[in-house]
Amino acid sequence: MSKTVLSAKNLTRDYHVKGGLWGKSETVRALKGISFDVQEGQTLAIVGESGCGKSTLARILTLIDPATSGVLEIDGQAVDISKTKLTPELRQKVQIVFQNPYGSLNPRQKIGKVLEEPLLLNTNLSAAERKQRALSMLTKVGLGPEHYHRYPHMFSGGQRQRIAIARALMLTPRLLVLDEPVSALDLSVQAQILNLLADLQEELNLTYVFISHDLSVVRYIADEVLVMYFGEVVEHRSRDDIFADPQHEYTKTLFSATPRADIESIRARVLG
Repeated sequence: MSKTVLSAKNLTRDYHVKGGLWGKSETVRALKGISFDVQEGQTLAIVGESGCGKSTLARILTLIDPATSGVLEIDGQAVDISKTKLTPELRQKVQIVFQNPYGSLNPRQKIGKVLEEPLLLNTNLSAAERKQRALSMLTKVGLGPEHYHRYPHMFSGGQRQRIAIARALMLTPRLLVLDEPVSALDLSVQAQILNLLADLQEELNLTYVFISHDLSVVRYIADEVLVMYFGEVVEHRSRDDIFADPQHEYTKTLFSATPRADIESIRARVLG
């Protein structure tokens, strides 16, 4: 029986907006009662147009922002960062990979130090042990020991995203949240990174929450798909079911506005 790694129960997130010089402040509800579970070794894709609340949800799942209400559980443990300080153990369980790999890497740090930093802050490993783990992770994501002493600007976009993935995996997380991780990359590089993520998931039994607006990518990588619209979940089903027969009108509109959604079409466009 599969284990639930992440459980969200009726999550909401409010933002207070000032109304100008004379206007009253108002509350905007960005998330309106989001609920779902993610099983160990599976990928839940969250899709929707810009402004639907995907990135707001990602910040809650990765323990960057607290939810206004609702319950977030990781490995069965309720987590509320507005009331309890994050422990190193909790920080290790959830990691995030952002859309822009260059923006998430310190340009003044060599890649070896970028990878070692999470270990330095959250573990008691020696310098030699941290370096060995960083070198091992570089190999795991398709890079080599020669990249250890290089700076981020010396890498291509695809290589930088491999480094970002490696850094996220340094603490052996239970859950990886991927926020539009391939949307800034060329199509050929997208396919390489998606294949890498699939291989890592199988090898390390990783659990993914994959946030994207690109349905061709979602169809390739997801086990389940959750569709968001203005802060609400309008449909949540298995990948095959939702692509074969979308039920909600918004899902139908979203899918009909998208080119043929499968990885073969990506490869066909790349290979010309």
